[in-house]
Amino acid sequence: MTEVLFSVPAVSRVPMDYSMEVMHSDLLIVRAQEPFNAEPKAAALVEFPITPDELVYCRNHGPVQEYDEDNFEIRVRVSNTQDGATSTPVERTLTAKDIREKFDKIEVEAALQCAGNRRKEMSSIKRVVGLLWDDGVIANCKWGGARLRDVLSTVLSPSTITNMTGKTSAETEASTGPSGLYVRFNSHVTPCQDDTYYGASISLEKALSDDVLLGYEMNDEPLSPDRGGPLRLVVPGFLGARWVKWVDQIEVCSEESPNFYQAKDYKILPENVETREQAAGAWPKYPSMTTLPLNSIVGSISRLSSTSVLVKGYAIGCGSAKVTCVEVTVDGGASWVSADITYNGGDRGTNADGNRSANWSWTLWTARLTGDVVQEGAHGTVYCRATDERGNVQRKTCPWNYRGVAYCPWGFKEF
Repeated sequence: MTEVLFSVPAVSRVPMDYSMEVMHSDLLIVRAQEPFNAEPKAAALVEFPITPDELVYCRNHGPVQEYDEDNFEIRVRVSNTQDGATSTPVERTLTAKDIREKFDKIEVEAALQCAGNRRKEMSSIKRVVGLLWDDGVIANCKWGGARLRDVLSTVLSPSTITNMTGKTSAETEASTGPSGLYVRFNSHVTPCQDDTYYGASISLEKALSDDVLLGYEMNDEPLSPDRGGPLRLVVPGFLGARWVKWVDQIEVCSEESPNFYQAKDYKILPENVETREQAAGAWPKYPSMTTLPLNSIVGSISRLSSTSVLVKGYAIGCGSAKVTCVEVTVDGGASWVSADITYNGGDRGTNADGNRSANWSWTLWTARLTGDVVQEGAHGTVYCRATDERGNVQRKTCPWNYRGVAYCPWGFKEF
């Protein structure tokens, strides 16, 4: 069943053909059939530190088809740039096989999260535009591929790459880096609901950072069509809309992507923007989203005895900030109990520069609650909140916005 409260009208100029649609996992809750969009139950997600393929959510704007794992082509191009980084356009065409065989393989554990995670909750405040996702559009996986920096070295000068690497998290997580240059990622192989292709862009600084990949594996297996195979972008710390699937074109240039999904979507608009007409004038005034806010949810509550329950959930920091603490409450926040962190990412070791690599995974946690308030037959609500390494604490409430993105109040579940 499609769970769209109301949505942006389709504007694709290319007919949507679903005759070659691949098979999808039957362990997911379908939110829309064409395009296929589905998510798992959070209770299933929190049982696995590394999300199995069959529990990874599917977020699509068009048909999902299978492509040749060897001959799939990607064009890598650098255009004239305002700062003179290059004087003439340079372009290379590589195949998926080239990416696998000509560049070192790098592995990164990172959480992938849709900007619309928990949108269904926000819709209870006021109507939003988009699929009514619950809290399962997140997955923590091990990604394998070529460093994007290495691929871009085929078209960028060595001095440009040297000058752009080693930036701080603040410089790489912003929508615009100090250089003012961008890397666009396009997928033309399938039409989309709202544009003739799917496109996104990130700052050149982020693109050249250690852990951004042109991925071809997930959890030690080749990327399936649902995961964006043969090639997808992997941008740890950024929302899923920037992790372009089936990417067939990369371009370094001086402007952000003009594609609908970068220029007129996945932005947090002010609360007073409530209609499509109001949004039309607001899109250009607000920056494209990069990171998502600190968040946590209660995934499951199970009974241990007549007077105790076990609560499980996940938490995710903003960008490169790790979650250091999760607390739960059953009295609305009058008192809090610290949860046990059961998983906070694998050991990443050191990066190419000898510095400790960033940890981009989610955090799993459990809490055992006892007493009369959770005794058998009692009813109430368990809330959770997360704190990150920068001292930020998850807020109790979250403002509404037109697209229903970045919803992050205390997580909760009734018992």
